[in-house]
Amino acid sequence: MLSWDEFDKEDDAQPAKGANAGHAAEAAMDKLDSAGAGAAQEARAVTANDSAAVARAKAALDKLDVAEGLAELEGSAARVAVDEKRMINCRADLNQLVPFKYDWAWQKYLDGCANHWMPQEVNMTADIATWRNPEGLTDDERRIVMRNLGFFSTADSLVANNLALAVYRLITNPECRQYILRQAFEEAIHTHAYQYCIESLGMDEGEIFNMYHEIPSVAKKAAWGLKYTRAISDPEFNTGTPETDKELLRNLIAYYCVLEGIFFYCGFTQILSMGRRNKMTGVAEQFQYILRDESMHLNFGIDVINQIKIENPHLWDAELKEEASQMILQGTQLEIEYARDTMPRGVLGMNAAMMEDYLKFIANRRLSQIGLKEEYPGTTNPFPWMSEIMDLKKEKNFFETRVIEYQTGGALSWD
Repeated sequence: MLSWDEFDKEDDAQPAKGANAGHAAEAAMDKLDSAGAGAAQEARAVTANDSAAVARAKAALDKLDVAEGLAELEGSAARVAVDEKRMINCRADLNQLVPFKYDWAWQKYLDGCANHWMPQEVNMTADIATWRNPEGLTDDERRIVMRNLGFFSTADSLVANNLALAVYRLITNPECRQYILRQAFEEAIHTHAYQYCIESLGMDEGEIFNMYHEIPSVAKKAAWGLKYTRAISDPEFNTGTPETDKELLRNLIAYYCVLEGIFFYCGFTQILSMGRRNKMTGVAEQFQYILRDESMHLNFGIDVINQIKIENPHLWDAELKEEASQMILQGTQLEIEYARDTMPRGVLGMNAAMMEDYLKFIANRRLSQIGLKEEYPGTTNPFPWMSEIMDLKKEKNFFETRVIEYQTGGALSWD
């Protein structure tokens, strides 16, 4: 039996000096490797104290082939060099996180972790009183709250499904995958936040959670997004050909540029405008945190799309450019229709025409961010305060509370 006491006494010589020091250290590590391997093998031996089940487990492990499955990953036994990493169709070992190729992806992961929050941290008492009071909100304001909770309560679930079941598997860069895992968790928090608002206000949960089936302006947006998951959510779908690589790129544009980059903006603007008027401040505070998360998701997605284009310029041909432009314009039109449905008359210092201008301004940004021509020349932002709310780095006076530090939930401080 190996004894660590005996192992420690094996070498009583003085430490090596000079050129021999490296060889001595290497020899010492070899001894540790040998001793560790022997100790691990000894632990596998069946003893009298082992039950029959434990003995069977040890015997099964004797037959384990450690090389099984590794052949599927070409070069998996080698250390990964930075220039071997790629956004899609990478053949290097996906489990080797470092060295980083895309530092921006890792930084976004760190930023997401630093901005952690949970729905229960937000006080909903005033919102409950306002919602229960027949005079607390106008009919137009109630419609806005219900429509937006109806859309968002399922929209983030659709995004999470797309990330977890398709995008994560098909993006072949480990630091980007790390961020995608963080984003998927944040989508779960967002769905939790909407549920928390719905439950706190005592709404009909069946009515709210089924709006994406029952309300046309909500259903159209959900249906538009879902059609871009059909192909890549198939477990048999894989990238590797121009056709399948383009299919993934379409999905990323649909989800990052349109669903998160356009479909969320009307509702967020409406709810945050309500909060600026000291109405439904708990719901608005939840939406503020969610919007900050979503702006990071959007920026990450834009970077991924553009990196895929750089690494695969043959994909970004005239046909796909036209298709991508049409996707953003279709999404903008659907959101304009949603705006008109949710506020058929002026409310909260805004109206559908102002929202249409804002959405066209947003659409221009999405087009230019992925290298496409703007389609709404001359449009401006009628709601500049929205840009302030999305700025994570600034302290701000918000709903008569001042965010001292937007960090982990336990670090949130208000005065």
